[in-house]
This record gives sequence, structure tokens and C-alpha cells, in this order.
Amino acid sequence: MDLIYMIVLVITGAAVGLVSGLLGVGGCFIMVPVQYFVLTSIGIDPSIAIRTAFGTNLSVVFVTAMSASLRHHKKKVVLWRHAVTLGMASFPFVFMGAYIASILSGFILKTIFGIAILLGALRMATAHPIRVEGKPHENALTYVFLGAIFGFVTGLIGIGGGVLMVPLMVIFLNYHMHEAVGTSTAVMIFTSMAGVIAYMLYGLHVSGLPEYSIGYVNLLQWVLLAGTSVPAAQLGAHIAHKVHPKALKWIFVAVMIYMALKMIGVFSWIGLPL
Repeated sequence: MDLIYMIVLVITGAAVGLVSGLLGVGGCFIMVPVQYFVLTSIGIDPSIAIRTAFGTNLSVVFVTAMSASLRHHKKKVVLWRHAVTLGMASFPFVFMGAYIASILSGFILKTIFGIAILLGALRMATAHPIRVEGKPHENALTYVFLGAIFGFVTGLIGIGGGVLMVPLMVIFLNYHMHEAVGTSTAVMIFTSMAGVIAYMLYGLHVSGLPEYSIGYVNLLQWVLLAGTSVPAAQLGAHIAHKVHPKALKWIFVAVMIYMALKMIGVFSWIGLPL
């Protein structure tokens, strides 16, 4: 891998950590497009490149989520009982999603990834005003059901799930934005762990993988991304508690929409160099 690509990945890791701690997401909508670009630029087949981007992304999300969760826990905004329920319910469904991803084409996966993020952003943008009073939803079956959804999506498109969890927690579970960010980060410890295992297993005997890979997880990219994302996640989590919830919401929406359109290919279609 050329030095320029390694530098791009190091910078991306820092940005991902900051976004993860700030917004309670894994940073997949930054990491996956960048990794896909790097891998295809060095000659990796697009179908393998997108799966490797998903698997490696989840390995970075795992360590970043642990780092950011510690900071959010100190601020007392992680609802651990709900986080554990969501995380444990997601485990088997992560493997189901990852298996389907292992047999779909790269173009389909890339498009599904972009559409999923775009829908989450649009729903977040049109949601009702953020809760000021009241308690989060408590029905355990609801959390098990949502955990299954988060797990399947995590496996299918290689995300930690925060990009979908935060909007759903705010809109349907009556979470304050800071609670949604903190709890989502904790759930991603579980979803990303399952995703890493699944993508390693399903890619073990695949030919054409980049060097230093275990299945669809590339260790070189993981080191470059995680090395800067973990400390940056601490900074992002610290900043999150100094930003108004409504401001957090619109930062979240703007970044999601941009990366969704980028992965779908909209900017290329209309000839914009973005």
C-alpha cells in the first residue's frame, strides 16, 4: 500500500473516532467509503473490497466503541440494562446478515449501504422535537425486537448500528439525544464484536484478499484506523456533552446524507467532484 493511502487512513481514523464519540455512531459512513476507495485503488476486486471495508470497519468500531463508552459512562448517559439487552439480542442476527452480505454483489451492497444511511438521516431530520421530560421506553420485548434489526443490519452492511440506533432511540424509545448517543455506543460493543467474528469466518477461504487479512478483516487498515480513532473517540465524547442536543442532531443528519449520496453514486452521476 502506498504511503499516501496510509496517511489517508490515519486521518480517517481520527475523524471516525471524533464522530463516534460525538454522535454515538461507529463512523461507518466515513470509514467504509474511504476503505472501499483505497482497496479498489490498489487493485482489489470491488466485491471483495466492499466486504473487506465492512469487516475492517467493524473491527475499528469495536475498539472505538469501548473507548467512547467509558467516557459516556462517566457522564451517566449509558442505560446499560437496555444496552446489554439490545446487544445480546443482536448477536445471532449479525451472523445472518453477514452471511447474506458474503453472497451479494459489491454494487448491491454499496447501494444498500447508502440507502440505509440516507433513510436514517431523512427520518431523523423529520422527527418530532427532542424529548425534554419523561423516561425512556421500558418494554424488554421491544428491545429484543430492535436488537434483532440492529444485528441483521450490522451484519449486512458492516456498520456498528449506531447510525440506525440513535434515530430510533430518539424517535420511538423517548430517549434524550445524549442518552441515545451514550447507549448506542455501548450497544456497538456487542454488534461490532459479532460482526468481526462473522466477517473473519465467512472470508477465511476467499482468494484475492488484500495482504495481512484474516477473512474480510484487514489488519493493516485496522491498525492505521484504530490507532487514531481510539484517542479521538475520547475527545468526541467529551465534546458531545458540551453541545446542545438539537445541534448534535443536525450535525448527525448532515454527515449521514453526504456519505449516503457518496456511496450510492449520486455525485458521480451529476458530475460533482465530491
